[in-house]
Amino acid sequence: MKSISKIMAVMMLLVSLLYTAQIKNAKTETVKISGNCDMCKSKIEKSGNVKNVARVNWDEASNMATLTYDASKTNQQEILKRIANAGYDSESFYAPDDVYAKLPSCCQYKRNKTTTMDGHGHDHSSMTQESKPVGSLLQSFQNSYFSLKNALVQSDAKTASANAKELTDAITAVKMNELSTEEHNVWMKVIKSLNNDASAIAKTQDIKKQREAFKALSKNMYDLLKTSKLSTPVYYQYCPMQDANWLSTESTIKNPYYGSQMLTCGSIVETLK
Repeated sequence: MKSISKIMAVMMLLVSLLYTAQIKNAKTETVKISGNCDMCKSKIEKSGNVKNVARVNWDEASNMATLTYDASKTNQQEILKRIANAGYDSESFYAPDDVYAKLPSCCQYKRNKTTTMDGHGHDHSSMTQESKPVGSLLQSFQNSYFSLKNALVQSDAKTASANAKELTDAITAVKMNELSTEEHNVWMKVIKSLNNDASAIAKTQDIKKQREAFKALSKNMYDLLKTSKLSTPVYYQYCPMQDANWLSTESTIKNPYYGSQMLTCGSIVETLK
């Protein structure tokens, strides 16, 4: 058995070295990811891989994966988030229950809710259930969204771009293990889109493109806040001209899709509390 383990370790090292040669600024780490079979291997590696940026090599026998990635473009947490979104638990992230339930029967590994980190046990599920008030966990995230919305109301593309960059930073700073289970499940579903839309707004100063990306961003923001206990009411508002929604801390309508052109166009469709 020791010989087999040594051979597997050498093979994983060789594969890692091969990908290191293909990925710039390569950093290599080894982490445990739950799974059962060859199909799991395919799903885990496909969800974690990004061409010329990140490569995952998962070993079925040991459940260990070698992550090789360009440290200037991504990190271990981002890779493991994608893998969790595909249904596979790791030491850092727990896959959403509904995603896990949809895995093929051969892939439904025994879930260990007492996953360990650096040899120190912790109950991930209990950590997510005993969450702090969401206002303190997601406040910076919410504030960045509302600042972005206000910039679009003012038709200020430069400020909107800067606020969107702050939003991407706030997304990265959210501590997922402190979210409630329900928040965590929604977060895992929307985080990729949130990041993509916020990044798209940050990269341009074309107000039309920013407003277009803001539509999907607002929908995902709504899905997340709807699961949360808010310290103050948040108004979900609707623009019939754009068939799009946005969130606001004010009940007064200030339309981010048109600004001063049609500032008061819209209505409140729901109040989140």
